[in-house]
Amino acid sequence: MAGSTVVVGVVASSALLTIGLTTAGAAAVLGQRLAGAADAAALAAADAASGAIVGEPCQRADEIATALGVVVTACDLELLTATVTVSAPFGHLAATASARAGPPP
Repeated sequence: MAGSTVVVGVVASSALLTIGLTTAGAAAVLGQRLAGAADAAALAAADAASGAIVGEPCQRADEIATALGVVVTACDLELLTATVTVSAPFGHLAATASARAGPPP
């Protein structure tokens, strides 16, 4: 009887550890996906601001973000420098990432 209690405890602990590690891995993947989407959206906005591509900068950022499955929550332009913040849901939470693109200082 004591041996089966230990086995149940080990199995339960292993299951909880697996769930925790899986959640942490999923959060890391989402974070990298958001960072890439924010970078791409900021580059598109900066290119539009500089005239390298046609269109309104924040609209271009939104197009890129939508294509990558995220939502632009903020888009700021200062001269030719664009700062874009994107978000996506992670369970019941919202994960965000920001990126800035433009000419070198």
